[in-house]
Amino acid sequence: MTQDLLVYVIYVVYAVLMLMTFGTVLTWVERKQAAVMSDRIGANRAYVRIPFTQIKLVWLGLFHGIADGIKMLVKEDFKPRTYDAVAYAMAPWVVFTPVLLVFAVVPFGGMLDPGRLFPSLADWFGGRTYPMQIARLDAGLLIVFAFSGLTIIGAMLAGWSSANKFSLLGGLRAGSQMISYELVMGLTVLGLILIFGTVDLGSMVRQQSGVVLGFLPAWGVVYQPFAAILFLTAAIAENKRIPFDLPEAESELIAGYYTEYSAMKMGLFMFAEFIEIAIIGALFTTLFLGGYNLPYMNDSGFSFPGGGTLAMGHGAVVVTQLVVFLLKVLVVCSFQILIRWTLPRFRYDQVLAFAWKFLLPLALANLTITAVLVWSHQAGVGA
Repeated sequence: MTQDLLVYVIYVVYAVLMLMTFGTVLTWVERKQAAVMSDRIGANRAYVRIPFTQIKLVWLGLFHGIADGIKMLVKEDFKPRTYDAVAYAMAPWVVFTPVLLVFAVVPFGGMLDPGRLFPSLADWFGGRTYPMQIARLDAGLLIVFAFSGLTIIGAMLAGWSSANKFSLLGGLRAGSQMISYELVMGLTVLGLILIFGTVDLGSMVRQQSGVVLGFLPAWGVVYQPFAAILFLTAAIAENKRIPFDLPEAESELIAGYYTEYSAMKMGLFMFAEFIEIAIIGALFTTLFLGGYNLPYMNDSGFSFPGGGTLAMGHGAVVVTQLVVFLLKVLVVCSFQILIRWTLPRFRYDQVLAFAWKFLLPLALANLTITAVLVWSHQAGVGA
């Protein structure tokens, strides 16, 4: 239907613009947050001059991200001799595209009723409502792991096809590291699947809309606090960020698997890394922080303990849910950058040992305890 197509085109445009904006803004956040932590000024040189005046708009260095993008676009696209020119050209896109696709199954808001939002279009939409989620799939969480796993192929293709020993070592490191930590991520979310009884991300978020013990939000982090720590640690490692940036360790491998890339091809690798910070923030928010939910909030407003209510219009609810989701994602992204500028880099043997000898046993123990508790609860309810 035309109405459905229009709504989902708007969703896709919103998602792409939001992720691109996050990718750009996070480059500035990384610079300024690092400067604050190091007692420095940080990015403050790029500016836009108002025409015919001497007024320079610096805006705390926000234009540095734009300057970086222009630099990548106009730099010479150096093409080295490679083992496979096709694989060399495809690798940046194999890394970049799945990062965007992961967001397709992430719910970024509740239920949208266009007829209530725009009364003049009520007859045209005929009472249709749409969940604010591009692809409402029952197997949403499985899709996340399927798409995120494709980035491993891109990193390894880049390392192998560049005909450079540093790139090859970086690709090998990326493959083994990302596979190791992806296993840990999978085991941590199994506990949530046992609790919520679904792999549908939309259903998971809806089940986190209530409260626990009368005052705690029914978020995944309340049910699975230990799994939340393991998931975020493994996700940062899979994104190859410090202290897990061994696949591109500049002090050892120049730039790792994308050493032989320049101009916008290198820009795609770097941009994908920053967008993945936002994707990790969105997934962590969805799984452990209640998604777009606020405690006591529903599609008509707030219902507080004791019977108190606060009615809100449909437009206000939609905007509140969108803003709440974005703020939660921004907080998680800022925390990832805080980690990046706090901890030193591991050795490569330490990175893999940390995954297989430390995180994996902890994830298995958490899953076992969760399974026992869920089984005992269900047995008690059944009795």
